[in-house]
Amino acid sequence: MTKISFYLFETSQERQVESACRLCRKLVKQQQKLWWFCPDLELQKQLDERLWTFDRESFITHGIDQPHAFVCISSHLPTSKEWIVFNFNNQALEQMSEFSHIIEIIENTESAKQIGREKFKLYRRLGVEPRTFKL
Repeated sequence: MTKISFYLFETSQERQVESACRLCRKLVKQQQKLWWFCPDLELQKQLDERLWTFDRESFITHGIDQPHAFVCISSHLPTSKEWIVFNFNNQALEQMSEFSHIIEIIENTESAKQIGREKFKLYRRLGVEPRTFKL
């Protein structure tokens, strides 16, 4: 069964890009492969640039549309379950059974929270109880 994790920022003003990088650093150390599903090309560039500078101690191997990297940023979804999928899209991933774990990062803005609520409700309707981590 697919795991779905929501990281909800209730008080912090941290941006989604920063949160993704911090969580990414932790998961890559555990040898996890991360797929950052991001149809927005401008956001893809921001994610790519931030990963280059985020951790001065250790570089996180990544690339846009480069599935051999530990972190692949792409406007397409992966074709295998080996990836943990970070969803940077404004809609829930209805084909969730194709992935082992989906991560949703919800910023502390009203618009982001509304999108997060809609995603949460859809995942529940699809039969999965998402886990929520309040930050």
